Amino acid sequence: NARASISDLARALNLSRSTVQSRMLKLEESGVIKGYSVDYGDAYLNQMVSAHVSIKVKQKLTTKTNIELKQIDAISQLYAISGEFDLIAVVQAQNLEKLSHLLDDIGNLDGVERTTSSVILETKFKR
Repeated sequence: NARASISDLARALNLSRSTVQSRMLKLEESGVIKGYSVDYGDAYLNQMVSAHVSIKVKQKLTTKTNIELKQIDAISQLYAISGEFDLIAVVQAQNLEKLSHLLDDIGNLDGVERTTSSVILETKFKR
């Protein structure tokens, strides 16, 4: 539970606060714990417009483009793929207008050769 305090965890595990804190630090440093994040609820996500954006990248600018794409908060996931395109980004925006601006921002990156996008109309199921 990422919301539990060190004190709560120590109490539940019957360990000292300093022991729990040092063990958590070791887990973070070793990469077992890579961060603490928010998992948005369906009520919030249903208000958002989501899309899959296929991205063709200029070969010599792949690393630079990946770094630039990582800086865009509206991109929740980025996958390297095989086929005609090199990447697929999963994006969310508050509305279609903001999605349009986001797609322009992605398309205008130096390393992006071209994009195509598919707006997600409905989630049939999610595991």
